Formats: sequence, structure tokens, C-alpha cells
Amino acid sequence: MTELSRTILETWQVRKTRQQKTDFIAFLQAEFPDLQVEQGKFGVRNLVLGNVAEADVVLGAHYDTCARLPFPNFLTPKNFLCYLAYQLLLLIPLFGISFLLSFFLTLAGVPGEVTYWLVLAAYFVLLVLMMAGPANRHTVNDNTSGVITLLECFAAMSEEERRRTAFVFFDLEESGLIGSAQFAKRHKAEMKGKLLLNFDCVSDGDHFLVIANKKARAAHEDALRAAYGETPEGKTVAFEKSSTTIYPSDQANFPVSVAFAAFKRSRVCGLYLDRIHTKRDTVMEERNIRYLVDGTLLLVNQK
Repeated sequence: MTELSRTILETWQVRKTRQQKTDFIAFLQAEFPDLQVEQGKFGVRNLVLGNVAEADVVLGAHYDTCARLPFPNFLTPKNFLCYLAYQLLLLIPLFGISFLLSFFLTLAGVPGEVTYWLVLAAYFVLLVLMMAGPANRHTVNDNTSGVITLLECFAAMSEEERRRTAFVFFDLEESGLIGSAQFAKRHKAEMKGKLLLNFDCVSDGDHFLVIANKKARAAHEDALRAAYGETPEGKTVAFEKSSTTIYPSDQANFPVSVAFAAFKRSRVCGLYLDRIHTKRDTVMEERNIRYLVDGTLLLVNQK
């Protein structure tokens, strides 16, 4: 990796609060004076390097980071039952806390109506803490890996390749894909038929999925297979349809889009993503980044 990427990995993993993002933006602008900041609703600040209108391909990755949770955001992209079971499992401690609070309030003689509203308030406070709690200080995979992938692609490209590529760092993905939604709306005409590649959680896993929506498959499937079909030793890649794959990330807001992610594999649930949103998100497999950079350069040069 470049020195810039190593500096980000060592120093800039926390990008959650507005001030943390402001400091990170200033750091990037010192490296890239042409970096544009596109501001929007809810405090969104998307970062754009290159000319979106003139680019053949747009590379995207969210740069905001999440709150620290006691449990990982566990995702099984090809197994809906495992995914649903885990989401339901997460509700158990929330309901448990609510029940205990209700029980002790009732024992204390608090009126039922007051107990109801206090329990409901406590439940929503817990939900808010899951989104807006203390920042996770370990964000290697989610999504420092995506940020680094974009920067490594930029570093590896010639001036001509950069001219044909735009790089977008999305804000507020962790809050519900808000930054990419605003970018897609602002650049609706430019992105109507343009390919968007989204890199999210790509450094911790040996099994890559290249997840394309219908329009991307129709126009670019052969090019994608030619560019990313050959993996490093010990790695695999599968080309999947977005309609049959669970992967909620920024690519969902674009008409012609592909998501890239790295997974592990288990016998029970198949492919899975773990560790993210916890202190265990510390794995940076540099070969993953190299594979994506090499493939992306091949793809750009097919355009």
C-alpha cells in the first residue's frame, strides 16, 4: 500500500462525528487540492475527486464510520434465513432489558401508564445508542478498506485513466445510505447510464462477491468477469445478481451499479461477514486491496 493509505490505516480510522470528518476532509484536501466537497441535507458532505460528468466509471466507498456495538453486524448475503434469524436474535436483549425495567418499575409501585412510557423511552434510547453511540475506533474493514481501495486505485492510475474515472467518498452510509442517495439525486442525469462500483467491507475475507444489478449485468457482465475473474491464490470470486443477494450498501441508490465485498464461509450459513461495528474490526488483507485495484484498472481500460 502507499504511504497515504498506511497513514489513514494508522491515524484516521475514526470518522464518525462532524469534527472528525472535518479533520479527515482537511487531511485529504491537503493531499488532493482538487477534492470537492458536495454538501447536502442532514449535514451530508460527499467528497468527489474527478469529473463525474466526463467519467466512464465512478468508484464509490463510504468514508463515515459507525458506533461501537457489543455485537457485530452479521450478514449472510446468500442465506436469508440465517440473516433473519440473527436480526431476530438481536431483539432478545432489547426486549429483555425492557421487561426487567418494566418488572422493577411495577414492583416499585410506578403506575402502569408511566411504566409503559418509560419502558418505551428506554427501548428507543437503546436503539439510538446503536446508531449514535460512542465511535468504534476499529474500522479497518468497515469501511477504511473501501476508502483505501479508492485511493490505491487513484495512485495506480495514469493521468488518462484518472480522467476517465471519478472517485466518490460517500457520507452517512451508516445512517441509512443518506449520502449516496443525495449524490444520486444531484447527479441523476450523469449517472443514468454510468457504471458505479461500490467498495464496502473488502479487507476481511477470502471469498469475494461481485454483486451487479440488472442494468449493470446487461451492459458490463463480460467486462466485469474479464477484469475480476482471476483471483489471488486462496481467494475466490462469484458474480451474483443483486436481486438474489443481501447486501445493503450505497450501490442500491444507482441505476447501473456493482457492489464488491469480501466474505468468510461456514458450513451452516455459507458466506458471512462479521466483526464489523465492533472492536474486532482490525483485519487488513492487503492482497484483497491489490486484487481489486488490479481488476479495476483492467475494467477502466476496457472502456
